[in-house]
Amino acid sequence: MNSFDPTSFALSVNRRTFLQRSAFGLGAMAFAGLMDSKLFGSAGAAAANERWKGVLNPPHFPIKAKRVIHLCMAGGPSHLETFDWKPELKRLDGKPFPESFTKGQQLAQLQNTELKARGAFTEFKKCGKAGIEISNQFPHIQTVADDLCVIRSMQTEQINHDPAHAFMNTGSIIKGRPSMGSWLLYGLGAETDSLPGFIVFTSQGKSGAQPVSARQWSSGLLPSKFQGIQFQSKGDAVHYVGNPDGVCQSTQRQVVEEINRLNGMLATERVDPEIATRIAQYEMAFRMQTSVPELTDFRNEPQHILDSYGIKQPGDGSFASNCLMARRLAERGVRMIQLYHRAWDHHGNIEKDMPVSAKDVDQPTAALIKDLKQRGLLEDTLILWGGEFGRTPMGQGSGRDHHILAFSIFMAGGGVKPGIAYGNTDELGYRSVEDVVNVHDLHATMLHLLGIDHKRLTVKYQGLDARLTGIAGELVKGILA
Repeated sequence: MNSFDPTSFALSVNRRTFLQRSAFGLGAMAFAGLMDSKLFGSAGAAAANERWKGVLNPPHFPIKAKRVIHLCMAGGPSHLETFDWKPELKRLDGKPFPESFTKGQQLAQLQNTELKARGAFTEFKKCGKAGIEISNQFPHIQTVADDLCVIRSMQTEQINHDPAHAFMNTGSIIKGRPSMGSWLLYGLGAETDSLPGFIVFTSQGKSGAQPVSARQWSSGLLPSKFQGIQFQSKGDAVHYVGNPDGVCQSTQRQVVEEINRLNGMLATERVDPEIATRIAQYEMAFRMQTSVPELTDFRNEPQHILDSYGIKQPGDGSFASNCLMARRLAERGVRMIQLYHRAWDHHGNIEKDMPVSAKDVDQPTAALIKDLKQRGLLEDTLILWGGEFGRTPMGQGSGRDHHILAFSIFMAGGGVKPGIAYGNTDELGYRSVEDVVNVHDLHATMLHLLGIDHKRLTVKYQGLDARLTGIAGELVKGILA
């Protein structure tokens, strides 16, 4: 299997109909199968069991990043209390927000209300050699400023959470489009055959727990073998990973081989990528019976490593434990790792609740960067930290509303320039005005760092070439090392 071909899939229905209606053809095939069982299943099963190496051989560009760790701050962190210090907004705190900024603009829940400026409740500190301004809510992240590439000029198109998450993950709000992790796995494959190539963890804060649906890591129109696999953050990472009582590994192996033989027979009859997925996933599940217990065994992690992440109990469902798990997955060849921390939807009580959310992620994020760096993994691991949109510089009661015209993210490692702040918003943090980066540009640049031309990683779908960046996306050259 070199790629998913929807045309062949559709035409296979006609071939199957022909075979089913051709008595002599089917009879001959059945007789041949009885005479030699190796004629059926072996080729299809063997092809499916081979580690998927991606459709891009070789990649379009030199590879700077081999893997991505996406630290997704679900709910939309306020850029005005994280990486975008606005002293003029602080000066206007509590006063009417200038109408010249907002007239005719789309707002989420503040439409037709009196708009008042809300200055940042926290102070900022100039950090690193470049003096990057980072909120005092993130004292640990401040210590790794020289490794960060902060983008202050992000914009998105979707003002509500679920479509904004979908847009950040898939480049589209249309259901059924592949997530960026699925595109990476499809294009490049993974460097492991004992774990899924795209793994997702979630954690939850004490407030602002924005729901996140599985569509965010769906493979969409690609075969399901490329979808993200959610591991449990607390308890057993994978349910029922061990054999039932009384079933030994050799017996389990026989069951898997027989099921794969039957699926292989079916694969010779029709072109359906889900059959190959089924075969591959049975094999993966069998190998995971060994790989997952080893992955989740933290006993070999030194205490000082656990302490650096702020882990109280490994596997306790915290963002800190998930960050250490992300490093272990990166070491084992997983291509895309997503950690969702559901804690950032601060429409109210932002001064009380956001410090709690920041504390949840600050130390583990910095520890992950330092840990990867000292192991020599940061240089080819691309870290992306950020949410689906920003927050308004106007107050919404005691919090902030959704905002799409300006927000901040940061990247680290994987071929981006370290120790820089890229782009700017206006003096009140309302709109990105300098070196504006939209989500399609971000995707195009991430793919470039992974050796992929975003315009050339496509799949034919409904007569069109579907791709992560749609018909848009420009390389952000200013952040490339």
